[in-house]
Amino acid sequence: MKSLICRQPTQFEYKERPVPTPAENEVLLKVKTVGICGTDIHAWAGKQPFFNYPRVLGHEICGDVVAIGNNVTHFHIGQQAAVIPYIACNKCSACLNHRPNCCENISVIGVHQDGGMVEYIAVPESNVLLAEGIDPAAAALIEPFAISAHAIRRAECAPGDSVLVVGGGPIGLGVAAIGLADGLNIALADTQPERRAHTHNLLGIPVLDPASPQFEQQLRANFQGELPNKVIDATGNEIAMNNSVNLIRHGGQIIFVGLFKGNLSFSDPDFHKKETTMKGSRNATHEDFAKVARLMSEGKISAKMMLSHRFDFSSLAVIYETEIVNNKNLLKAVVEF
Repeated sequence: MKSLICRQPTQFEYKERPVPTPAENEVLLKVKTVGICGTDIHAWAGKQPFFNYPRVLGHEICGDVVAIGNNVTHFHIGQQAAVIPYIACNKCSACLNHRPNCCENISVIGVHQDGGMVEYIAVPESNVLLAEGIDPAAAALIEPFAISAHAIRRAECAPGDSVLVVGGGPIGLGVAAIGLADGLNIALADTQPERRAHTHNLLGIPVLDPASPQFEQQLRANFQGELPNKVIDATGNEIAMNNSVNLIRHGGQIIFVGLFKGNLSFSDPDFHKKETTMKGSRNATHEDFAKVARLMSEGKISAKMMLSHRFDFSSLAVIYETEIVNNKNLLKAVVEF
């Protein structure tokens, strides 16, 4: 089978490898689609903090079951499935407290071990999600939507809560779409006019420019004169994240989904006077994946919300830098096999 290996930053190479044989508890998938996300782009550029080379990228995976291990009981050949890429140890304190998404020994497919930019991949049965009847491009995007769903759950949102989503990239869009489906009062902020227009046209929610001198006034106008009680930051931008404490009302919560390689810095008096709750949101759980699959089947979220480009696996190495890394019009891409 053909594999695409990131040998070192900025260097891709196609290589022939044997098709894996599934172990007793594994499912072998013939890959159909793989989503490309910021993690993949940062890994290619050498800017991903949890990454080692060489590595096969790709953790947003959809494929058909073509073989199963002897102990596999929940899947059969011919089914379409998506991959839950977070493999937990199930032994550490996080796992034992139902937090496998932040397992102390987590191994993420496409980050800590080889991922989906291959023609066939063997995955533990427990990390496979049935995705029958879902378009393969949409099924590959269950994973980023699950990241968004987990952020909403970390924010402990209730219907009617006032939530500002900062960042109109794929994860921020997913947060806004799922929040809307959950009955939240959502607004989104992004500095790029194209992303603001896309979000407003797609979701019909208030969309604001955080660089505008009237930003706080406009923000309050959307929340009955108050600041939001939740801010979910999906930018991974140091300046935006450091400013989050200024965007919540007293007693509010900040949830960081985005990640940057550095240290946060904010005013401690401002943090304390608001009795701020600040949380990180990492990866997603089976519960989040199941919620996304349900919302997709109900038509409440769809691939068109974030999918902007499709690429062919056979030419990906050649066009990756120009058409993906340096493409300012790319919102979300899916690789098709």
